[in-house]
Amino acid sequence: MYNSFKKYRDKIYTGMKVGGSHQWNFNNGKWTEIKEAPDRWGFEFKSTKTRANQALQNTGPRIGTKYHWYIIADQIITKIDSNSYKVKFNGSKFKVGHKRPDWKKFSYDYPIQVTYKKKVIQILENLLKELKQ
Repeated sequence: MYNSFKKYRDKIYTGMKVGGSHQWNFNNGKWTEIKEAPDRWGFEFKSTKTRANQALQNTGPRIGTKYHWYIIADQIITKIDSNSYKVKFNGSKFKVGHKRPDWKKFSYDYPIQVTYKKKVIQILENLLKELKQ
């Protein structure tokens, strides 16, 4: 069951079982980017994603639940013509926090939780450790 407690490598969690997967369609997405430095671009992507396969009735989080993810990815693009590129992303996304519909703040904004900044630092430090191995 989605909301039942699960354990993975000594960590208790809820949600989809480790190893499960989703496939999403991103239609009519908008990607906006701005050059911030010679080798750095800031970007924003907005879209509504829809399931490739319909969810079972009354499963998953409540409507209005928000999730905050930190994404690390490689983007490889190939120029097709003067106005088009084929785009491929490979990466990982890490849950930083969530906000239930009746909460005023995200989970990381509550006193007993790890703050957003500390959570992102943990993610980056763990990734750096993995890369060095």
